Formats: sequence, structure tokens, C-alpha cells
Amino acid sequence: MDTPTYRTALIVGTGPGLSASLARLFAREGLAVAVAARRTDKLVALCTETGASAHACDAADPASVASLFAAVEARHGAPDVVVYNASARVRGAVVDLDPADVQRSLAISAFGGFLVAQQAARRMLPQGRGAILLTGATAGVKGFALSSAFAMGKFALRGLAQSMARELSPQGIHVAHFVIDGGIRTEARAAAADKPDSLLEPDAIAQTYWHVLHQHRSAWSWEVELRPWVEKF
Repeated sequence: MDTPTYRTALIVGTGPGLSASLARLFAREGLAVAVAARRTDKLVALCTETGASAHACDAADPASVASLFAAVEARHGAPDVVVYNASARVRGAVVDLDPADVQRSLAISAFGGFLVAQQAARRMLPQGRGAILLTGATAGVKGFALSSAFAMGKFALRGLAQSMARELSPQGIHVAHFVIDGGIRTEARAAAADKPDSLLEPDAIAQTYWHVLHQHRSAWSWEVELRPWVEKF
């Protein structure tokens, strides 16, 4: 069976956790890597380590997203792997939430995913190949109290992924949504000593993304759930 090969990856919403693990993995596997965030100063060390290019982008702004793709295409060629990791969380009781904060949360968590996926699809469709990976959360399948804004955004992102998968898969574009059902380990957030591996390891999550990228098209996943072994369903 032929397995897909990729040349250039763009990761939107890059921080020190999952996105950094993806950048390292992609670079090790020989892909040219571009990373994007609102602030690029926090990406210097990662870019030095991986050789990735850094790009400033407001994922909720159509012009900023269009400029991002133009810059990446000029430097590396059109990305054939695009990962959307950006999201915004606003907590609070429904009656107390600031509508402007909720609007911004939805813009980043969901609308930004649409903008990035749209630009990616426009470049992948003429080639008849590519992959668009969207990072979801527990909130995308189960709304929690005091988390209505985040739930709305992640539910919308999941709907976007499912719709795009049905539309774009027959045209050669692999769209996949990842439900990260649990907390992710970071330098500032470690698993408790008496609960080893109770947080998701970002490198382990990245390996699952890599596996999905290399699925044969006769058996594509459109959604994958990942959770620590002790996490409740």
C-alpha cells in the first residue's frame, strides 16, 4: 500500500506543549516546518532547535491568516500538512460572562479554525492531496458547567471537521479531529507522584497525529480520542 508523504507542515497556535512536540517530530521526519502564534518571541528557542520559521498571526483575522499562508508558501512552498491548535478559554457563569470575551473565544476556537482550514484547502485541492488536522477537547463532546464559551467553540470546531471530512475526503484531503480528553503535561503542570501518566504526554499525542497522517486512504480516521489510562469517560 502506498502511504502519504508530506513536505511542509504549518502549525497554527504554537506554544510549549503539543505544538512544540509536533514541530520537533515533523522536523525530525524531514518536513519543513512553519509555526504561527500571536507573539513570535516565545518561539525563538523552538525555531532554533527545529529550524522552523516563525510567523506572527491572529488566527481570528481573515487578512492575517491569508498573509500567513502567503508567507509560508513563499518560504517553504504550500503546506501539505496544516494543524490548528489555537483556542481560547473563558470561564464563568452564563449570567456573568462578558459577551465580548465570549465573542473573542468563539473567534479563536472556531472561526479561526475555519479561516485556516479554508486557506489550506484552497492550496491542497488543486493538488488532490494534503491533510488538515484540528485539535479539539473534551469540551467539544461534553459541555461542562461554567465553560459554555469553550464548549461552544469546541463543538463548532468538531462540526467543522466532520463537515470538511465529508466534503474534502473524496477529493483527496484527509481531515481529522482530535479529542484531547484530559490535561496535557507541561513544564508547569506535572502529573502527581501517586498518579503516574495521569496527564497526556505531548510527545505521545504527537505520535498519534503522525500515525493518522500516514493512514492509507482506504482506512482514514476523521476523529480520534486520546485520554490517559486513568481518565474517566
